[in-house]
Amino acid sequence: MKRYDKMFNTYDVIVVGGGHAGSEAAAAAAKMGAKTILITMDMMKMAQMSCNPAMGGVAKGQIIREIDAIGGYSGIVSDRSAIQFRMLNRSKGPAMWSPRTQNDRVLFSTEWRSLLEQVENLDFWQDTVVDLIEKSGRITGVKTAMGITIHCKALILTSGTFMNGIIHIGEEQYKGGRIGDRASYGITEKLNSWGFHSGRMKTGTPPRIDGRSLNYSRMEEQKGDENPGKFSFWNTKPLKKQRSCWITYTNPGVHDELRTGFEFSPMFNGRIEGIGPRYCPSIEDKIDRFSDKDRHQIFVEPEGWNTVEMYINGFSTSLPKNVQLSAIRRIPGFENAKMFRPGYAIEYDFFPPLQIKKTLETKLIEGLFFSGQINGTTGYEEAASQGLIAGINAVLSTRGEAPFVLERNEAYIGVLIDDLVTKGTDEPYRMFTSRAEHRILLRQDNADERLFAHGLSFGLHSDERKATFEERSEFKKKACKVLDNESADPDTINSILVSKNTGTIKQKVKWSGIIRRPQIKIQDIIPLSDGLKKLSIERKDYQELLEQVEIEYKYEGYINREKEFAKRLKDLDSISIPVDFAYEEMKSMSSEAREKLKSIKPMSLGQASRISGVSPADISALLIKMGR
Repeated sequence: MKRYDKMFNTYDVIVVGGGHAGSEAAAAAAKMGAKTILITMDMMKMAQMSCNPAMGGVAKGQIIREIDAIGGYSGIVSDRSAIQFRMLNRSKGPAMWSPRTQNDRVLFSTEWRSLLEQVENLDFWQDTVVDLIEKSGRITGVKTAMGITIHCKALILTSGTFMNGIIHIGEEQYKGGRIGDRASYGITEKLNSWGFHSGRMKTGTPPRIDGRSLNYSRMEEQKGDENPGKFSFWNTKPLKKQRSCWITYTNPGVHDELRTGFEFSPMFNGRIEGIGPRYCPSIEDKIDRFSDKDRHQIFVEPEGWNTVEMYINGFSTSLPKNVQLSAIRRIPGFENAKMFRPGYAIEYDFFPPLQIKKTLETKLIEGLFFSGQINGTTGYEEAASQGLIAGINAVLSTRGEAPFVLERNEAYIGVLIDDLVTKGTDEPYRMFTSRAEHRILLRQDNADERLFAHGLSFGLHSDERKATFEERSEFKKKACKVLDNESADPDTINSILVSKNTGTIKQKVKWSGIIRRPQIKIQDIIPLSDGLKKLSIERKDYQELLEQVEIEYKYEGYINREKEFAKRLKDLDSISIPVDFAYEEMKSMSSEAREKLKSIKPMSLGQASRISGVSPADISALLIKMGR
């Protein structure tokens, strides 16, 4: 056994798990110069899209753009493997606009592995971690199923759905981390022995269908955007061709057929202990909870460029296989459907996130970081963002440097992590725009402006990216200068204003005044402005920046008020609370507040104020005690 141990020297960072969180964590740590090793069960499934072959969506698209702005890879991989691009919520305000790609499942994983293999300082080992090693309250290494011990200074656990995973299909049960992959054992038991508390969660996936067996004439075609955008701010290219998705609906006949399997459903008969995602329920859960609805929307999504396999979004289920197929054949367009594989539910271990800090380091063991579904989140995007933050902080911890924490007014990633470590979660956590107080500041279009400097300071951006960022910034400045200095002539603009049902002008008005009108788009005035026309011709690849400029002028008042509000909240976040603060001595506080503050150990007064059960009076008492 000892001779195998000599295969590896001590690493700065070990990353366990090669999913979305693990891939981002390993890339970030290695790019920062840390000697890193990624241990994963199957290197052929790097960042595997275990469920939906898509990235982004409402709030999730903002997260992908934030990852890209900091220096992660999810946006680049999504662009390179995209088969369709859509900007969701265009009918709403720009704070709600959310980019989304449909992706080639196989190409997505292949691109991730290719990028990871190009990262210096990053090693790989295909194996299963079965034990963790600590000394004096600090993580020191792992043991694998092959009997190898690998030592480290920091360890990031990104276990996904693999820890003690159980797959459910009707009355059948299989041990596994996802269909076709074995589960992981040993880690939960070791963490429990160290004093960590674990729980069970559940998620699910729909059946996959042979697209050749479907009748698309009975469905609604959903095409991609006419002028598709992309996620990455850097060197990826927009799509030139796209694949369509399709929409159809369930009906009472489908629901009745599904009900015939309810007695065999592991969700209804108690065999599943874990809590499932409230915002992405199974089809049987939907027709049970919303019995007044006679139909539910179904999205038919291609799995890639060169496959006939279809993902049936909206039909997640763990009912018996025969019930699944019989019910799905009652959906319009699915009358002759052939199934590639059934849907299933999976139960797995997670660790309630009140046990971690905002850096994602655990409170009990130094140098040990949790990232992704182990923290109770669901979704590729939520996992990837945590992986990036954990990777950065793991390296900083080995160097004894100040941690990296994103605040709620800086990024959706900051909202996500603050929610987890402050409020905890007892159901799979999913990001929504409604969770963010500062949505108008955290738009998808300005993620690079908000976060690029962070990535640059950690060495996650190349000189080429720095130059691109500076070029983009300079382009915006020039566009703003044109709007502030050039004027619209009544003879030129009034016909446009009339056609847009907005008032005409009697004398020259600065373009900045015209663009603030809600009826006017910047594309309306580019042909009329010499300066904007010149910029538009010079940099056709920067057209989205002109739209960003328009947003900032139109919503200037809202943005300024939001910045002031964020500043006031940040004042509370700037007041640090000592880790060893004696909450038990605060007799003026409620017992609930004392108990929760002692358990969570908030880093700041702002974080303390967001803990459920802590009142404004409790915060005032804390301020007084701290001499503030």
